[in-house]
Amino acid sequence: MKDFTAIAHDRIIYKDDYFFIIKDGFPVNLGHLLIISNEVRKDFFELTDNEKSQLPKTIEKAKEFISQEFNPDGYNIGMNCGETAGQTVFHFHCHLIPRYKGDMDNPRGGVRHVIPAKGNY
Repeated sequence: MKDFTAIAHDRIIYKDDYFFIIKDGFPVNLGHLLIISNEVRKDFFELTDNEKSQLPKTIEKAKEFISQEFNPDGYNIGMNCGETAGQTVFHFHCHLIPRYKGDMDNPRGGVRHVIPAKGNY
């Protein structure tokens, strides 16, 4: 997939002027959602100032959707910017991943573990 422009409209659970929200096709936890830019932008750093201003509001909206169906204990918010950072679809998207007590043995460090041996401190 080169971008998210071909997403079926029935997968979209919310849309505003700058972003739309879908359930992740390969969720890592119950309720995992993607916030995707309406316009194709490669990553966060290519978003316009207006899009960057709206993004936190859309993340909050995604959190509301998750809360309606699930009761997570925390969240990870993640964006991969560039191939070296693990980005595989070059159309801006932000992961909102609900976290639940016990979903992993030791969550300490959270996103610091993207480079496995360097997350501990």
